[in-house]
Amino acid sequence: MRGLIVGLGLLMGVSQVAHAALFGDDEARRKIADLQQQVQTQNQATQAAIDELKKNQQALEQRYTQSLTDMLGKIDALNQQISRLQGQLEVANHNVDMTQQRQKDLYADTDSRLRKLESGAPAAATDAAQSTSGAVAEAPASSSENKDFEAANGLLQVSKFKESFDAYQKFLQTYPASTHAADAMYGLGFSQFSLKNYKAAIATQQKLLKQYPDSAKAPEASFNIANSQIQLADVDGAKKTLRDLISQYPKSDVIPRAQSRLKVLESIKR
Repeated sequence: MRGLIVGLGLLMGVSQVAHAALFGDDEARRKIADLQQQVQTQNQATQAAIDELKKNQQALEQRYTQSLTDMLGKIDALNQQISRLQGQLEVANHNVDMTQQRQKDLYADTDSRLRKLESGAPAAATDAAQSTSGAVAEAPASSSENKDFEAANGLLQVSKFKESFDAYQKFLQTYPASTHAADAMYGLGFSQFSLKNYKAAIATQQKLLKQYPDSAKAPEASFNIANSQIQLADVDGAKKTLRDLISQYPKSDVIPRAQSRLKVLESIKR
């Protein structure tokens, strides 16, 4: 009997130990399950973050690729525009060169034709000096004013244009009210023309026409203006000056030369 009781006690002890062991194993499994759930949740969150990063990276790559493509397109368009502008510039430069060459040929041809039709400057200078000196005969030969005027005419007649320029200029300063003032002013303008100071020659002869419109030298002054304009490549201006000369002074001795020169200018096709 005592042995039975002891056996029952041992059995109950073993049962309690087994129950306790069973209970502890369930708790461990629950904790493991919780830990696995946490790990899974963390993995899902990590994967979601990775997916979001990949998505953002793809979006950035697409924007970068599109921006790069747009930039390359703009660069290509600019290069094409530069190429077109360079081509247009080359054409423009060529046209300028051709125009300048045509102008040179035109003026060279004009000068050549005029030289064939008329005598050179020294002969014209002689005519100018003779025509101005013709007026001197009317003044007293002993007059210092007359001597200075004759001296200037003599320099012009031998083609000493710098000296004649100085002489005429001094004469006009010394004798501004002289009866030879218009002739001296013409001689001054012709000396300037012969010295290739064409703009100054035009200004001097225009001054003569303004101050002495009825002078016998007015037609010659107009003709000298036209010649100066030709030398300055102002062909249209020269044509107008010659037409005005022919219209205003139809009986002048210079008209045949003016008509001949105008005919040459009008025969030139520009």
